Amino acid sequence: MELSLTKLPWWGQVGAFLALALAGVGVFIFYYEMPARAEMEGRQHQLVSLRADISKGLATAKQLPEFESQVADLQARLDSLKAVLPDEKDAAALLRQMQTVATQSDLTITSFKPQPIITQQLHAEWPIALQLDGTYHNLAIFCDRVGKFTRIVNITGLDIKGKDKPAANSTITASATATTFVLLDNATAAKPGRAGAKKPAVPAKKGA
Repeated sequence: MELSLTKLPWWGQVGAFLALALAGVGVFIFYYEMPARAEMEGRQHQLVSLRADISKGLATAKQLPEFESQVADLQARLDSLKAVLPDEKDAAALLRQMQTVATQSDLTITSFKPQPIITQQLHAEWPIALQLDGTYHNLAIFCDRVGKFTRIVNITGLDIKGKDKPAANSTITASATATTFVLLDNATAAKPGRAGAKKPAVPAKKGA
């Protein structure tokens, strides 16, 4: 059966035209307008996200000078720490410096025995048992000079005994522990509280 709009009354023709128009609009909306709107909304979300990232990046960029200042401050503090805590390769030189100070103080180091190294998280403690011979005055000079070292050396456990037969420059004997501290790097740091196997080099004794 053939259909012809011309055979329909005018109101039927108008109704058919409106139906076809609505169908065309529906097809356009469903297949073109809705996907385009969804894509536009997705891009708008992306744009909002990008703007947020840009804002964060600008905020971080404004803080960059502050971060650089903090890094420089931390580096300066680390350099300062290295000045008082020698690294492993400088420890022997520091111990030789103690021997030189003893000589300058007219004090004789009769025994110089490195003790087991105690390794902490970031540093190692290097104790050395000392036996000293001299006078009270020279011993005080020695301890004062050691205390003025740039790098830390602690003198502990000082035990002084007077001699039964004192001489002019030898009236007392003393025993003490001189402890220096060594800054460790990540490669050499061990578990805290454990003694290391390596011992510092022993300088030559005065008068040996």
